[in-house]
Amino acid sequence: MKCRLNLNKLRLKWKIFVFLLGFCAMLLLILWMFQTVFLETFYKNVRVMEIKHDADIVGNYADSADIQDIIGQISNTNDSVIDITDMNGNSLLSAYPQQDMRMAVNNAALIAQAKNNGGEFYEYMTPMQNMPAPAGRNFMQPQSLVFVKLINLPEGGRAVIIRAIITPVDATVTTLRYQLYVISGIMLLFSIILAIVIAKRVSRPIEEISKSAQLLAKGNYDTRFTGKGFAEIVALSDTMNMTAVELGRVENLRRELLANVSHDLRTPLALIYSYAELMNDFPDEITPEQTKTILKETSRLTSLVNDVLDISKLESDMEQLNITGFNLTRNISDTVEQTGELLKNDGFEIVFSHGEDVYVRADEVKIGRAFYNLLINAVNYSGDSRAVSVAQTVSADCVRISVQDNGDGITEAELPFIWDRYYKSGKRHKRAVTGSGLGLSIVKKIIEMHGGCYGVTSEYGKGSTFWFEIKLGNMTKTNEYK
Repeated sequence: MKCRLNLNKLRLKWKIFVFLLGFCAMLLLILWMFQTVFLETFYKNVRVMEIKHDADIVGNYADSADIQDIIGQISNTNDSVIDITDMNGNSLLSAYPQQDMRMAVNNAALIAQAKNNGGEFYEYMTPMQNMPAPAGRNFMQPQSLVFVKLINLPEGGRAVIIRAIITPVDATVTTLRYQLYVISGIMLLFSIILAIVIAKRVSRPIEEISKSAQLLAKGNYDTRFTGKGFAEIVALSDTMNMTAVELGRVENLRRELLANVSHDLRTPLALIYSYAELMNDFPDEITPEQTKTILKETSRLTSLVNDVLDISKLESDMEQLNITGFNLTRNISDTVEQTGELLKNDGFEIVFSHGEDVYVRADEVKIGRAFYNLLINAVNYSGDSRAVSVAQTVSADCVRISVQDNGDGITEAELPFIWDRYYKSGKRHKRAVTGSGLGLSIVKKIIEMHGGCYGVTSEYGKGSTFWFEIKLGNMTKTNEYK
């Protein structure tokens, strides 16, 4: 556990350095093993394969008129003695290199061994194994490889016997070992340099991003990330830059929310307190207008608190949809009528235009809430005209509900942000006629939960039209939803 913790605390560049150095050490170890320990085994196996190949060639051309030239060429090229004998070991054809050190062998015994081993046989022999080594010297005796292949067995048969010297590789291994000392030293030096360069090159941009991330974590949302060198680092840098921008925007929205909510709370609380104080000081002079004001401002506070709670629940996915079939047209009409009656004394006029009733399968309460928020948004920003138009249009399998006001409209630069939580057009907070000012973000979340779409068209100085679309349900002639 302690080792793991220490390794986790190790800086990235040193981890890369250790891994690269270990990789180079592993390559050197493999090189040493194959160039020293396994060299003789490899050499003998290769020599056996070569001699087997030569025996196959001789066997294929044994009846050719040029067989003597063929075996002579193979003998001189591969430094081997080639005998073609009968099955009793008597030589029929032979070929020797110019300087031959091969020992004499018992051909009959070798042929017998080949018969017992399926037609082929080879073994290693030491031609001077009974001779004492020179005094004071580590004399390495050469080995001889003898290979026998039986051919033309149905016609009486013949044998191809090839003898070749297996050169001792001890001297070669010693030479290679000294070479490997030098090579290992050079490779180790270059490996260390290369590991340090690569480690720094890989770790430097990550360390820079880490430093910038620490600044971002401390609340410096103007921090920018400048990763380079690798595609992944650049992509990470771009992602972190987007994160910083979004966090900065959220922080600005949070500050704006505090300012706006404080403003929305301060005014009704001040009115409630002042009227309550007046009623307390002059209990005999209480009027219906005073109690009405208190009730109105209390209702406004309740609406604000409820909207804040609703958007929190929707954003945290705590709210579940209660899907039922209902008459959307009637729902919209009732809301328009109730809101119009509520705002009639303030001079507002709300008009609802629609064709036949349409039915949808959705959460009736939440869809009604989404429409109500669009309607109140239009009321709050309708300007001096105080006229709001609501329209229901049907296309294909969808129904669109549009709410139009004749207010100041929204600039093109602000359009992408108006659906964000707590965003205020123009950055100037306005005390709403009714509602909390959180309506558009609630509309966005509700419509997204239903898989619908929403949008706005606006021209600055000429008002705005907000809309949402959801899928239609089935309707019968008796207006019963199926």
